[in-house]
Amino acid sequence: MKVAHLIKATRIAGAERHLLILLPGLRARGVEVRLLLLVEPDKPVQDFGDALVRGGVPVERIVIRRHSDISVIGRIRAALLQDKPDILHTHLIHADLFGAAAGRLAGVPHRVISRHNDDPFRRRPALRLMNRILWGMSDAGIAISEAIRRFCIEVEGAPPEKIQTIHYGLTPTPSNDFNQPRADLRRGLNLPSDALIAGVVCRLIEQKGVTYALKAFAQLAERHPSAHLVIVGDGALRGDLEAEAGMLGIAGRTHFLGWRDDAAQVMAGFDVLLMPSLWEGFGIVMLEAMAAGVPIIGSDVSAIPEIVVYNENGYLVPPRDAEALAEALDALFSDTPLRRHMGLLGQERLETVFSADSMIDATAALYDRLMA
Repeated sequence: MKVAHLIKATRIAGAERHLLILLPGLRARGVEVRLLLLVEPDKPVQDFGDALVRGGVPVERIVIRRHSDISVIGRIRAALLQDKPDILHTHLIHADLFGAAAGRLAGVPHRVISRHNDDPFRRRPALRLMNRILWGMSDAGIAISEAIRRFCIEVEGAPPEKIQTIHYGLTPTPSNDFNQPRADLRRGLNLPSDALIAGVVCRLIEQKGVTYALKAFAQLAERHPSAHLVIVGDGALRGDLEAEAGMLGIAGRTHFLGWRDDAAQVMAGFDVLLMPSLWEGFGIVMLEAMAAGVPIIGSDVSAIPEIVVYNENGYLVPPRDAEALAEALDALFSDTPLRRHMGLLGQERLETVFSADSMIDATAALYDRLMA
């Protein structure tokens, strides 16, 4: 079985991290996979492609010069004609649109769509119509959460029988010392060894709701004088968020670390992960927090309640509610045994519900059904 995956990438974000686990896993199960990577001329995403190649997955880059660059269809078609895959599996909107046309022109027998998010722009009438057409041209679809599956059916007109939920999965790196990441993070920030740390790991864009994490932390900073807020990631709102931290009087206790290749290791040093998103297709960082035994406080939106079980591996709060977020954070900051208990339950939930093996096996089984 030969499967070509197609995605447009500008950085390693959630969908790309998913493919870094899925594609080598499929290859290990005997599926001949390769990645067709749509890249902008000045953003080759070298680290993403190199990581896949190290995992035994061939990568071919195809340049796309603008959102409406229809000439890319011919380049995708040429790559498909050369490789002759049995299945074309597309990820994200550019790959879905241009891949559907190129796959049909190249005569690829089967087409699969993966849906990774429920962005509000997808509700626009033109995009709803386009996605309805794309679902009609596909043979099967994967939603990374039940929330995304419902969105695809209700908003995009996906036939329910065509789309199934396959959650992201993660294989945690074995570790016998969960105290070392804590010590490393505090030492790196020049903080006392007993400092409390709440953290955010995300792109700094409106969707992620980081402003509510700042407001919540400001509300309880005086009550917890040893506490600090760590923000890992970069994006268009970084300057605004740094200014807001200053206006809230917490600049000295808020640490903007920027983009980090070792974000998972940094997160393992947190006491609590904050996930105040306004919407979220899945959020693989929550799995990484669970692997590290870190409890989560997340917004009760989209797919987050599928990952965070209230009062088990964390808390759920209404979106855009800084007071509720502060109350939940105060409860965890004030109770070390509770944090550790929730962290252990998160590790168990990761192993039983969100394993990489389950994700890879379910995807391979979908391919088998199509080929049959």
